[in-house]
Amino acid sequence: MKIQLLNLISIIFLLSCSADPRAIRYGEDSCHHCKMKLMDPQYGSEVVTQKGKIFIFDDVNCLMSFLGSEEVSNQDIKHILIMDYDRVETLTDATIAFYLKSDKFKTPMASNVVAFSDYETLKKYKKDHGGIYMAWGELLTQFK
Repeated sequence: MKIQLLNLISIIFLLSCSADPRAIRYGEDSCHHCKMKLMDPQYGSEVVTQKGKIFIFDDVNCLMSFLGSEEVSNQDIKHILIMDYDRVETLTDATIAFYLKSDKFKTPMASNVVAFSDYETLKKYKKDHGGIYMAWGELLTQFK
């Protein structure tokens, strides 16, 4: 009986330690870096650690500042996700997303950078808003 109870407690503990991302709660979540409350569902990102701790950010520059701070080591990061500008409240893998920087985008902390899940959508927005295409490596370099 005691072993079964210990097994049940172990299973519950393991299930509660999920390292899965979660939806950003707009109007409730605050940016880990600048402490502003996230309000616009076209912007936001999150970092999820291997142990399941989630850090929320309101803008690309806050995310990049966090990644550069080494508050969490790269080995401890399981997911880096960013909001797809064209698909409201849809997080996508930040490391393979397509980025557009344009003064036409009024982002929460003035990075003027938005992300897209696919390149064709980025090209459509670039045609309408101008700006420059950026890849993940360029973001890491520019926002150091």
